[in-house]
Amino acid sequence: MIRVAIIGAGAITAAHINAYLAFPERCTIVGVADIMPGKAQELVERYGLKAKAVTDYRELANEGIDLASICTPPFTHAPLAKDFMRFGAHVLIEKPMAASLQECDELLEVAAQENKLCSVVAQNRYTNPLMKLKQMVDSGLAGRILHAQVDSFWWRGYSYYDLWWRGTWEKESGGCTINHAVHHIDALQWMLGLPVEVQAIMGNTAHDNAEVEDLSIAMLRYGDGSLGQITSSVVHHGEEQQIVFQGTAARISAPWRVKASLSNPNGFPSPHPELERKLQEAYDALPPLTHEGHVGQIDNLLRAIETKADVFIDGESGRRTLELITAIYKSASTGEKVTLPLRKEDPFYTREGIMAHATRFYEKKNSVYGFEKNNITVSGT
Repeated sequence: MIRVAIIGAGAITAAHINAYLAFPERCTIVGVADIMPGKAQELVERYGLKAKAVTDYRELANEGIDLASICTPPFTHAPLAKDFMRFGAHVLIEKPMAASLQECDELLEVAAQENKLCSVVAQNRYTNPLMKLKQMVDSGLAGRILHAQVDSFWWRGYSYYDLWWRGTWEKESGGCTINHAVHHIDALQWMLGLPVEVQAIMGNTAHDNAEVEDLSIAMLRYGDGSLGQITSSVVHHGEEQQIVFQGTAARISAPWRVKASLSNPNGFPSPHPELERKLQEAYDALPPLTHEGHVGQIDNLLRAIETKADVFIDGESGRRTLELITAIYKSASTGEKVTLPLRKEDPFYTREGIMAHATRFYEKKNSVYGFEKNNITVSGT
C-alpha cells in the first residue's frame, strides 16, 4: 500500500485526492499539509481521510510517506519536492514544475541522487482527444507537420489576481502562459518536440492588479523549417481551446476534426474524401483511455512505483515544457528572438534572473488569502 501525502489544500487539491481515492486497494492518504490553519483538517474531514493534518509539512517527514503530491503555489514547488525526495518519497508536482530551469535541474539532480520518481502534472495528456491526436501525428497519415496552432483561450475576472500568490513574478512565476497555457504547451512539445527559435510578445490588457501578462502570442520555428504559433490568454470569452496541425496531406486537431485536400492542375484545392475517411477510421479505431485526467496520470505513477517502471510524464518532460515557456517570456520581455536550448549562463535560467529581467506591467493592488467559493474549471481538450 502506497502511503500518500497531500501538500497544499487549494482548489486543485480535490483533483489529486479524488484520483488517489479511485485506487483504495493501491494507496492511502496518510497526511495533508497546508500553511493556513484548519485547511488541511477541513479536507481530512470532508473526504473522511484517516490522515494527519498539519500546518508544517516537515511534521510528515517520519510518517513513512511513499509519494507526495505538491499542490502549492509555483514558487514553493522546488523546495518542497526536494525535501520530500530527501524524506524518501517520490513526488508528483502540479504545473509548472518549478519557477526556473535552474530549479528544474536541481530537482532532477536530487531525484537521481535519491533514486526517486519526479513527475509533473500534465493531466491533459490523459484525455482521449490529446492522446489520440498524438497517435495520429505519430502515424504519419497527415504527412509531415508544417504548421502548429495552439489556442489556449481562458477567461478570468479582475478579482482572479487578488489571491495572495497570484499576479507576481515572485510567487506565480508569470501569468497565463505558465499557469494556463502550460497544458497546451506541454502537449505541443510532447507531440512535436521543442522549436529552435521563439519570437513572442505579451501584454496585460485587462488586469491592472497584476504584474504579469494576461495575453501572450508566440511564433515558433522548428529544425525542419516548420512553423508554429501559441496564443495564451485569460481574456477570451467562451474559452475555446484547440491544437491544430496542418500536415502535408491533411489537417488534424483536438477537438478532433479532419480535412484533406488534393491539388487541381492549377494548384487550387479540391476535397480528398478518401484520405479523410482513412484518417477518421484510424482515429475511431484507437482505444479509449481507461482513466482520464489526474486519475489517469496518478494510475500511471502508482504503477511506476509498484513495478519500478518508467513514469510516463517525468521531470525531463516537465523541464522541456518550462524551457519553452521561459523562452516565450525572454523573447516577450527583451523583444529579441530566442534560440533554444537556453544555456545556464542565460539571465532567464534562474528565478532571480527572471525576476530581474521579466516585464512588469502593473503593481499587485490587492491580496486576499482565499475566496469564499473557489470552484475551478479545467480544459476539455
